[in-house]
Amino acid sequence: MKIGIHGKSFNEETRLFIQDAFHLLEQHEVEIFISLEFNQLIKEAGIKLRNPEVYEENENLEYLDFFFTFGGDGTLLEAVTHVGRAQVPILGINTGRLGFLATIARVDFEKAFTALKENRYSYDERTLIKLESNTSLFNGQNYALNDFAILKKDTSSMIVVHAFIDGEFLNSYWADGIIVATPTGSTGYSISCGGPLVLPQSNNFILTPVSPHNLTVRPIVVPDDCELSFTIEGRSNNFLISMDSRFETVDNTIELKVKKENFNARLIKLDDSNYFKTLRQKLNWGFDVRN
Repeated sequence: MKIGIHGKSFNEETRLFIQDAFHLLEQHEVEIFISLEFNQLIKEAGIKLRNPEVYEENENLEYLDFFFTFGGDGTLLEAVTHVGRAQVPILGINTGRLGFLATIARVDFEKAFTALKENRYSYDERTLIKLESNTSLFNGQNYALNDFAILKKDTSSMIVVHAFIDGEFLNSYWADGIIVATPTGSTGYSISCGGPLVLPQSNNFILTPVSPHNLTVRPIVVPDDCELSFTIEGRSNNFLISMDSRFETVDNTIELKVKKENFNARLIKLDDSNYFKTLRQKLNWGFDVRN
């Protein structure tokens, strides 16, 4: 079995867990392939690992059987760009905080690994959003699992984002920005700006304005087979665009179109996992200190 691993900086408690996790994988003779960034972190932390392979950015990882992330949702979002079109199945081990995507607790790591060995899992195919523009952006990794956003920069003034669906004018958003979220990303930046929760397999995109000037402007859900395009105006000539946690600065000459990517992110779903259970746990639904 060949497993890729990516992670972020970690504390002492997590260091001990990572060492134990590597020991378990080595006991089962797993071939481990670590991201260049994470390999440097584990070296600095003194974590021992026998003969790991190190992969570099933009390497084709289609030779992997699975991909593990040690961190939170942000780490898993980075892993999606590592895996890319190879669509290697990803399992997120949560050593971070909230964990909508990285749902496997540290104490359940051995149980999850055993489930993989015994084929007690399925694939959860998640839609990606793709950006097309008249200039090269994001080092060719112009796709995201959670969302694409246009945001103001260099000024406290609002910007104006003109939005079109399949070439037809939708609205001019006077706001701090606008988010186009996938169903997966509906529990991310979009929900914090008042966007709705959308189930992962809903085949939709959600347009959510960020602090709109007109309070009657509400989020809107559109089918994911449409093409969304945008032009931007503002007092500043520079604006931010983001794909998940990655940012670029652009000017008002930029042409931006987003649509559904032609490949998916493939998340591993263990047989005992449940999306609604995750929602209840992470959002504290039904929790009341009076009960």
